[in-house]
Amino acid sequence: MSQKSIERRGFLKTMAASSVLLTGSCSFGESNLKDKKLESDNSILEKVKLAMLSMQRASWEQGVAAQALLEIGDIDTVYLMAKEAVLRQTPEGRLSVLYSDNGITDPAASGEMVLKMVEKFGDKELVEANKKMLEYLLQTAPRSDSGIIYHTINSPEIWIDSMYMAPPYLCVAGFYDECFKQIEGIRKALWNDEAKLYSHRWHCIDKKFINEKFWGVGNGWAVAGLARVIDDLPESKKSMKSTLISYVIENLDSCLKYLRDDGLFHNNIDDKNSFVETNLSQMLAYSIYRGIHSRWLSESYLTSANKMREAAYSKVDEYGFVNDVCGAPFFDSPGRATEGQAFFILMESAYRKLIQK
Repeated sequence: MSQKSIERRGFLKTMAASSVLLTGSCSFGESNLKDKKLESDNSILEKVKLAMLSMQRASWEQGVAAQALLEIGDIDTVYLMAKEAVLRQTPEGRLSVLYSDNGITDPAASGEMVLKMVEKFGDKELVEANKKMLEYLLQTAPRSDSGIIYHTINSPEIWIDSMYMAPPYLCVAGFYDECFKQIEGIRKALWNDEAKLYSHRWHCIDKKFINEKFWGVGNGWAVAGLARVIDDLPESKKSMKSTLISYVIENLDSCLKYLRDDGLFHNNIDDKNSFVETNLSQMLAYSIYRGIHSRWLSESYLTSANKMREAAYSKVDEYGFVNDVCGAPFFDSPGRATEGQAFFILMESAYRKLIQK
């Protein structure tokens, strides 16, 4: 990549230039009304992107932000974020780590964007970083007796967040059996077969839940992570793909039973006393649009997805912040978060790919 290219299409683009760029790449119809709607949506999307890039980011946040830009097609910015992820790589291989970050699987969220930049540009620094991240996941990352990678260094726990962080990267890197093994292990620890939802955290040594609640964003991580894996598995893995599709549909159907009239969910899906938040709606809408586009999910889900997308749009303020997501840094109240910004972009990218099909 040339310096000139980076300067031309870097992340400090003007709003007007971005609207022209996005309008030129999308076919939303020819009427003046549709053109105006597209222009408005492009403006909102660019504001959300710039607000996201303004945020301080932990390892998983760097990863999900870059994944959003990768899927929307902003390759130059993804390259810059990949270089930063590598700058912050630990000696054992964890990407995007800031100071006291204890994540084991979270750093793998940056894996796909580093791998894709390796494939596109062949940058030697990225090649080595990708190798180190994969070796860490496959060989040295702390894990349970059954080989399931722990979520954090400081406690032998399995979190549902990991369903998004590591398996998609392992899949695009070609380690299909290990990807599927991790998914099955996480599911075994956290899936509630009666509720058809995932609990949040399981302690592998004490054999008990640290948090048994059905956290909305946690179930969103699961659905979105599996949607990515389903799309990236080769045809030779039809049995794996079929199993994962059944997992997504089962989880998705149960989540949608709790969808509110306003298109949002409670933070703990089945608990009306927990606060109402925005991000699960974005995560599910993204997964639905992806599934319909790839033809492994029925178009009957489109009405729900569009309702959730509309709800997400209603939460974007004049600065581009997606409000009332499960908020950083503690994720115990409605607020703002990098992942909330990123999933708006992911949702919009998947939506646009679907309607252009």
